[in-house]
Amino acid sequence: MLLLKSFFILGQFIQEISGRFFRYRLSPKQKEILAKHFLYYSSLRPRHQEEFLTKLEAILSTKQFIGRGGMKVVTEEMKVLIGATIVQVTFGLEKVALSHFKKVLIYPDSYYSRISKAYHRGEVNPRYGLIVLSWQSFVSGLADSNDGVNLGIHEVAHALKLENQIRYNGESDFFNPVLWEKYLEQSRQERENLKNGSDDFFRERGGVDDHEFFAVALENFFERPEKFKELKPTFYKTLVFLLRQDPITLKSGG
Repeated sequence: MLLLKSFFILGQFIQEISGRFFRYRLSPKQKEILAKHFLYYSSLRPRHQEEFLTKLEAILSTKQFIGRGGMKVVTEEMKVLIGATIVQVTFGLEKVALSHFKKVLIYPDSYYSRISKAYHRGEVNPRYGLIVLSWQSFVSGLADSNDGVNLGIHEVAHALKLENQIRYNGESDFFNPVLWEKYLEQSRQERENLKNGSDDFFRERGGVDDHEFFAVALENFFERPEKFKELKPTFYKTLVFLLRQDPITLKSGG
């Protein structure tokens, strides 16, 4: 057991070193894909776009993208757009790259989970450091950027919340504790409003538990920031400070 643990630690070290010295470089074609299909990036001011590209290259250097369920080829477009979603959610958290989640599993469509005995479009597995996505559902989330439903943001939000709680990877506790308590207090009220039908801004999924609400809140924070701020200015401001970014003011026209 000790020997296996040593090999695991060594493997992690080699992967991190490889990412540091053999940095992923985006090609002009990949940057074109990003500009054409990723609205968050294309809306950024030029200097923020450069920061975005730097972080994206760093993240792609340390993640594995693996096809599952008949997905024979993982394209560069898949890597770039999924990686860009990780950058989007963590953009204000400079040193956060979801280092615990080293593997992204990509299915062509919804897939059957032997654990839950149900079909899924995406999930996060902290035990094995996995983010799992249905490519079709991921693309659908990107296609409509104003409906507050985005599978990529949803699953990355789950990973972000879990990453903040992991104590052994040097990347935890990045959320300001005072702000986090403020967020929890406000989110409880929002969940209550959702459950009793007095407010329908957030979709029903957010009422399941605090994990799902956080993911749904971030979907709306990034996809409908203007509406979010208009209807819930205090809650929106809390998320701005918690995530250290404002999607509205980051825009080139913001």
